[in-house]
Amino acid sequence: MELNTEEIGEVTVVSVLTQVIDAGNADDFKTGFASIVKGCKKIVLELSRVNFIDSSGCGSLLSCHRQIKSLGGDLKICGPQEMVRTLFDLVRMYRVVDIFDSKEEAVKAFLT
Repeated sequence: MELNTEEIGEVTVVSVLTQVIDAGNADDFKTGFASIVKGCKKIVLELSRVNFIDSSGCGSLLSCHRQIKSLGGDLKICGPQEMVRTLFDLVRMYRVVDIFDSKEEAVKAFLT
């Protein structure tokens, strides 16, 4: 799983560079994400390149969210493509994780 990180002040932005998060790579995503965000409290997960997520992918996102919350941190998602946003709406992901259209909006939400 290809992930890239960027620090914006106290916020760590993790960009997923893969187009699909599904049963075939959900475990790799969780493992890679966990190793990147150790010690980070404010995390933005940038999904603009992801054009498909299945139930396993959603499960891995929620698992990461729970892990971060248990450590006293917070996760926000930004940039989902239309198909991914539709899935998030169907499963009501917005009830668990804040979802923003842009990275700038997500980072700004940590500052307020």
